Formats: sequence, C-alpha cells, structure tokens
Amino acid sequence: MQLDITYRQIWKISAPIMLGSAAQNVIALSDAVLLYHLGEMEFGAIGFVGVFYITIAAIGYSFSRGGQIMIARRMGEKKPGSVGHVFHTMLLFEMALAVLMWAFMKFATPWFFHIFLDHSPEIYQKSLEYIHYRAYGIFFSYGGIALISLYSGIARPGIIFIDTVILAIVNLVLNYGLIFGKFGLPAMGIGGSGLASSIAEGVAFVVFVAYMAYDRQNRPLRIFTVPEPDWPLTRQQLNLSLPVVANAAVGQGSWVFFFGMVENLGPRALAVSNLARTVYLLLSIPMWGFSSGANTLISNLIGQSRHREVLPAAWKIARFCWGISMILAVPILLFPGKILYPLLGKSDMSLIGETQPVFYLLLLILSLATVGVVFMNTLAGTGATWFGLKLQAITVFIYLGYLFVITNFTTLGLLWVWAAAVLYWLVVIAMVLFYLRTERWHAMDF
Repeated sequence: MQLDITYRQIWKISAPIMLGSAAQNVIALSDAVLLYHLGEMEFGAIGFVGVFYITIAAIGYSFSRGGQIMIARRMGEKKPGSVGHVFHTMLLFEMALAVLMWAFMKFATPWFFHIFLDHSPEIYQKSLEYIHYRAYGIFFSYGGIALISLYSGIARPGIIFIDTVILAIVNLVLNYGLIFGKFGLPAMGIGGSGLASSIAEGVAFVVFVAYMAYDRQNRPLRIFTVPEPDWPLTRQQLNLSLPVVANAAVGQGSWVFFFGMVENLGPRALAVSNLARTVYLLLSIPMWGFSSGANTLISNLIGQSRHREVLPAAWKIARFCWGISMILAVPILLFPGKILYPLLGKSDMSLIGETQPVFYLLLLILSLATVGVVFMNTLAGTGATWFGLKLQAITVFIYLGYLFVITNFTTLGLLWVWAAAVLYWLVVIAMVLFYLRTERWHAMDF
C-alpha cells in the first residue's frame, strides 16, 4: 500500500493511532483521577510511580518502532509478503524483553525507588505497593505494543481505537472497584489500581488477538506462519530501534528525575506538578498519535523514493497536530476550574488554583512539543535514529542541568522548574531541522 500525504490521509492514519498509542496515558489518567479522591499521599505516589511505569512501557513501545518503520517501508515498496516475518521478529523480541522488565520491577524497584524517594517514606511504600501488582501487566503491554505496531505500519489502525476503548472501560471499572472496595471487590487502595490496570491490559490483548484471528485482510501479510528466530533481521530492527529506545528511556526517565527534583520542594509542589502532568498526559494524546502516524507516512514515502517530500510532509503533519492539540488545550488550560471539576471536584479546589500558572505555561510547552515530537518521529521514519540519539543526549543534558541548578541553587519556584520543557523542545526542533536540511539521511537503507 502506497500512501499520499494529504490531510485526509494524515487524519485517517493518525486518529485511531492517537487513541491507541495513548493506552498508557489513558490508564495513567484514570489511576491519577481516582487516587486523587483517595488521598493526597496516594496522588503524590502515583505521580512518581505512574511516570516510572510509563517509562517502562515506552521502552517496549520504542523497541517496536524499528519493526513499524520496516513494515511501513515494505508496504511502500509493495512487498506485503515480507511483513509477517518482520512482525514475528518484533514480537519474539518484545516477549523476551517483557521477562527482563518484569524481573526488574519485581526485584530491583525497592533499591531504585529509594534513590528518588528517600525523603518521603510513605510515598516510597505506596509506590512499591502499586508496582507489585502493576508489574504483571508488562507481558500484555509489550505483546499489545507489537500488535499496535503491525497495524500502524500497514496503515490499518481502526482496531487500535476499538481496543483502547475496551482497555479504558475495563480499567476504569476495575480501578473504581479495587481502589474503593465497590462491586463486591476488596478495597486495596493504590495496590488495587495497579492490579486493575494489569487485568485491563490482559483483556485488551485477548480482544486484539481475537480480532487478528478473524481479520481476512491480513492474510497476504503471512502473519500466521510459524515464527522462526531471525538474528540478522533482529539486529537490523535493533539497529533502528535502539536509539529510539534510548530516546524514550532518557526522555521519559527525565520525568522521573523531574519528580525527584520537585520532591525537594515539598509534598504540595509534588501534588501540583502531578496535577499538571496528569493534564499534560491528557493533552499530549493527539501529538503521540500524529507522531506515530508520521513514522508510518514518512517511511512509506521514502519506500516510494519520494525523499524531497519528507520535510514538507513533516511540517504538514506538525501543523495539523498543533491545530488539533490547541482545540483541546486552550479551554482546559485557561479554564481548568470549570472543566476539570467533574473529574477532580472537591470542596477544596485550592490545588487547581495553585496549578493555574503552570497551566498557562503548558500552552507554550504543548505548542513546541507538538512540533518537536512530530519532527523527532520524522527523523526516525527516515532511519536516522542514531542521530536522534545524539540529539536526545545533548538536549537531556541541557534539560537536567537546568533542573538541577533551579531546584538546588535558586529559589525561583515551581514555574521555573516547568520552564525546563520550553528549553528542551526549542533545542530539539532546531537540531532536527538542521539535520533534515542536510539530506544526509537520503542514503539510509534497510
């Protein structure tokens, strides 16, 4: 299947992915909203441990990007019969990686969390309670990621939307039941939230596999042939994916560092930042969908040998992404008290009031991030993932250095801490534009 970069095509591919790729965001949002009503300590804990798990999920998602890019390239080259073998290689690797990540979460998190939460023993214990149950969902999460990457790569993402809706509904119902002890379920608090999310991911994975079994349109892709390990192909996928993984781990991991630095400012600053991050997760759903769509569209375009159209296509996707994001962001960030009250309504709304200055800043951050994320994924779609890793290393070094100085050597406050994201995205956009204009990536092949 060869694709054209029209607004209709961008929307057709990106809209379902927009919701499907937001699976972890949907879980994190429902966890945060319900735990907000349970208590401020639980809300503060989910701010830290939720970011930690999203980082783990992002590592698996990023490993699958190499497979997605290769699948889209094969479709652009009109080689659908090669897709199944690429998918099998990706799936086998994801399952092996899931075992390693499960072991890390079960046995290494007490030591790892202690590094960041040594000043907050209660938040430390609640974070461990959550991850104890949440760790089991990683197998379904990574398996689902491989399925999402397959259907994203072949530009048939409709099932991703349906599966994410099922995931969200199951997660919300079980979260409510297991956190507060409703529907005859035990009241488990933050641990119940972790268990509910793991079960929801399992249900969503089973539904996706059942759909694949009855989907006749995927027969030419040879998905149901017996999978065989292919180490040369695995290395090729890893060569594409490893820089993307490092980008995601460092990028998402910087949020863990961010909350570790904010924790030095006190529990209230941590709660304010968690509320801002929760809203940011909600508003970032469009840009992650468009960015994944950019992976497919750009790689497919290059498969058609249309290299000159890549940069104009990236700008087109970025403008579309910005417009959709602002339609959602402007009312929520300018009038959070009215719009967020149904989700976060309490007699004491002071937390929303204290977060208002950060909400204003988020408008600028989102404007830059929508462009930056699409450009980074355009870079990945060209195959220049190793340059992306160098770019991320430079940018994160600047970002973390700024955070460390602001939180440890100044009294400028929380707003200046959040301003680090503005600096981050300005550097990313400038460096990606510079590289894409050099055209060094034209020689990339896989």
